[in-house]
Amino acid sequence: MEHKEILIAELKKLLNGGIAHASFQDAISGLPFHLLGAKPYNLPYSIWQLVEHIRIAQWDMFEFSKDVNHKSPEWPDDYWPKETAPKNEQEWEDSLKQINDDLAAFINLIESEDLFEKIPHGSGQNILREALQIADHNAYHIAEIVVIRRLLGVWKN
Repeated sequence: MEHKEILIAELKKLLNGGIAHASFQDAISGLPFHLLGAKPYNLPYSIWQLVEHIRIAQWDMFEFSKDVNHKSPEWPDDYWPKETAPKNEQEWEDSLKQINDDLAAFINLIESEDLFEKIPHGSGQNILREALQIADHNAYHIAEIVVIRRLLGVWKN
């Protein structure tokens, strides 16, 4: 295998999660809908808010990586939903679908583009950096989801 192929394979594992920590799918699997808005022990965010934040931030990093005309949301207000819970199960499912679809599309991007070339409309970023940032950001918030589930007594070990 060439070094580039090895790097891409490792990035895909990292982005899909589950190597050194719970994956996104592990974190949300079997989660009761009625608990999505819970904020135990005065934590600042609910699971819904964390999932939406993951969705928005990942979407932003993906779009920035490929679209010269992309305009990022305003930080921090537009990256965090104000509602503590989704309006309905369809909104929840739509959010999960976009997270999965955007991640799959980003993985296609890392497979097809030069990982090291500077993003023309950026300030020094490249696709490799964006991939590492998505993985790091998602892992951080996935851990928060796991903690909330443990506090709510709905985490499977």
